[in-house]
Amino acid sequence: MPTYLPFNPDPRRPSKPPPPQTVDSQLHVLGPLEKYPVRPGAAYQMPSATWDAARRMHRALGIERGIIVQTTTYGADHAVVLDALAAMGTNYRGCANALVFAEASDAYLAKLHDAGVRGARFSFRQELGAVLSDRDFARAIARIRELGWYVKIQPEKDGIRSSVEKYQSLDVPVLIDHMARPDPARGNEDPNLKIMLELLTKGNFWVMLSLGEKTSKAGPPWNDVVPVARAYIEAAPDRCVWASDWPHPVSVVEPPNDADLLELMYRYAPNQATLEKILVHNPAKLFGFESD
Repeated sequence: MPTYLPFNPDPRRPSKPPPPQTVDSQLHVLGPLEKYPVRPGAAYQMPSATWDAARRMHRALGIERGIIVQTTTYGADHAVVLDALAAMGTNYRGCANALVFAEASDAYLAKLHDAGVRGARFSFRQELGAVLSDRDFARAIARIRELGWYVKIQPEKDGIRSSVEKYQSLDVPVLIDHMARPDPARGNEDPNLKIMLELLTKGNFWVMLSLGEKTSKAGPPWNDVVPVARAYIEAAPDRCVWASDWPHPVSVVEPPNDADLLELMYRYAPNQATLEKILVHNPAKLFGFESD
């Protein structure tokens, strides 16, 4: 298993606090190996990325709500997410790993739902070893429709263009992670950007403004990803959400301070009203939080 660099353990306070009830739309929690065994073939492990560490990061940034997304590290065994949801309380929701549909019972799915899980993340990245067959994918979508969950798509390394045919016609809410992984150096001609903008015209597709630091070709302060995020905001201001992607798995360069990523989001939003939509009201609608 490769060695990746850990998250910054000392998150600073951002230049200004985020709006009340801000939602971090994707964070992962992991834990001690003796309590949460890693599945065979897992691409990575980060046992220090506990929910206590996640909670410290959120408190430093002033974030009150979050979505705990099951990692491929544990596959269909969601014990760490269930424990995290119980520990962190009603301001947090969960997102399952789609392997659960192929490997777990309806009773287990009901347990996840009762704990606060409201979506499932699908990967088509073979190197992560968590890809459903076409048959299991179709069954999973049918079950998601029954549960009233959303579909979450993890883009491949080259974006969504090679997998989009699998989900572009879905009639449930679909959240595309990491801005669809465009190449900002290609500007408006990037095919992933074009596909994502087309998906946003459908009305049930959402985009997560995350991974700017890894998407950038220019490096800090990541100016080249700002036009990408703004293109999505202009196209669908009511269906953009933001995420830290803490603890920044499979990082081959040192992850940034998480306050830097929140401040990058501030640069994406042209005004305070839009910022509040993206950080508060949009995720409240998608994930089922109450929003004042």
